[in-house]
Amino acid sequence: MPKHTYLLGIDVGSSSIKVSAIEAGTGKFAGTTVSPEQEMSMQALKSGWAEQDPDLWWKHVVKATQKLIANTDISKDNVAAIGISYQMHGLVVVDKNKRVLRPSIIWCDSRAAEIGEKAFQKIGPDICLEKFLNSPGNFTASKLRWVRENEPELYHKIHKIMLPGDFIAMKLTDRICTTHSGLSEGIMWNFKDNSLADDILDVYDVDEELIPETLNSFGDHGELTAEAADQIGLKKGTKVTYRAGDQPNNAFSLNVLNPGEVAATAGTSGVIYGITDSPDYDKKSRVNTFVHVNHTAEQNRYGVLLCINGTGILNSWLRKQFSIGSNITYNQMNDFAGQAPIGSDGLKILPFGNGSERIFENRDIGAQIHGINFNRHDKTHLLRAAQEGIVFSLYYGFQIMQKMGLTLDTVRAGHANMFLSPLFREAFVHTTGTRLELYNTDGSQGAARAAGVGAGIYSSHSEAFEGLNRIDLIEPVPEKRKLYLDAYQNWLNTLHSNL
Repeated sequence: MPKHTYLLGIDVGSSSIKVSAIEAGTGKFAGTTVSPEQEMSMQALKSGWAEQDPDLWWKHVVKATQKLIANTDISKDNVAAIGISYQMHGLVVVDKNKRVLRPSIIWCDSRAAEIGEKAFQKIGPDICLEKFLNSPGNFTASKLRWVRENEPELYHKIHKIMLPGDFIAMKLTDRICTTHSGLSEGIMWNFKDNSLADDILDVYDVDEELIPETLNSFGDHGELTAEAADQIGLKKGTKVTYRAGDQPNNAFSLNVLNPGEVAATAGTSGVIYGITDSPDYDKKSRVNTFVHVNHTAEQNRYGVLLCINGTGILNSWLRKQFSIGSNITYNQMNDFAGQAPIGSDGLKILPFGNGSERIFENRDIGAQIHGINFNRHDKTHLLRAAQEGIVFSLYYGFQIMQKMGLTLDTVRAGHANMFLSPLFREAFVHTTGTRLELYNTDGSQGAARAAGVGAGIYSSHSEAFEGLNRIDLIEPVPEKRKLYLDAYQNWLNTLHSNL
């Protein structure tokens, strides 16, 4: 391998686009950039809706990549491969000229929940869970059916549907394709028959021709076109060799690939993602099972995903409110939150203000603040109650995963987003009772390492994790755990009274 060969990872989030580089030979981090500097907005034309313009994602992919090249020693000639991580469950539709026909209906948009529930009952819950391991719910296939019902003229112009990462790969390579893992996240994959979910497509009256060519997560996904290479500042022909949804990719970035291993992340949404080798499911579909990135016919690997939509977005919302007239940083918010006692002196927040939540069987109960006392509570209690409410929500779903038989003793997370907060880490460990391992990585770095696997630069997954280091280990203390569990029980009582 030539000296200073680099791998690029592009992470397409709903808040920003992040591009990072890894030095292929050593696995060492080589640089990162984010665009835009302030979080991208979501358009909500109606309550429960959430849309973003895919061309805006591409604009910021271009900006972030150009900035990375300009600010590092990386040149267009020494980038060997590109990997893509992306916000899951979104729907992108393009015409025959590969032009976007409408804004993407993204992961936290709730409009198709009722459509998914009707399909669940029509196909039959037992059949859905046996074949797809999930209800159709509010996932990509249901969003496509919403377009068919509500925008029929536009629907008939659709040439192909894509997930957000598929769209960015198309902009890079001019090739439209998706992955088996991606189809499973859209509830368009039949686990039992290892094929497209014909039952779903039939009940939604969706033509199979709309589904792109399907590939494995690792491998040849196309090469940079001259136009794309010129825009982002790389060499024509550079290979795209990996893509995955942000949560399977986050698990990969933490070397979470085998049964019993668990990853967590807490960005805009909060996720716990555990690996199993059997196609298990929750009978109420409150957590979801997808094809993991390293799944093969010979070695089955599935990811069981718990998602709380209202996580970092709550923290971001609070920051905006407290920044009126002056800017408050997340570090300052964490410091303020740490001044309040465990349990926030009875103040409780239900953080469910970002669309319908799977753990409540696709109900949208909204965010709520309970127990506020104007004479006792201040911003420290409010900020702590927000972080505790997020952790308590994750623990609520965590227990569903445990009942499915997943082993959840140790959780790995990147030192990023909400896990940057010492209070959040403490609350997470002591509420869940798990050991927390923190690593020097994030989704964009994981996508870069995965690109090396897909390009054949690394001969094995384990070789790709050279340079990945554990930077902290946090273990629960029994006395403190009791305090957090008491606070959780109070929060749970409030939740139950509002469901």
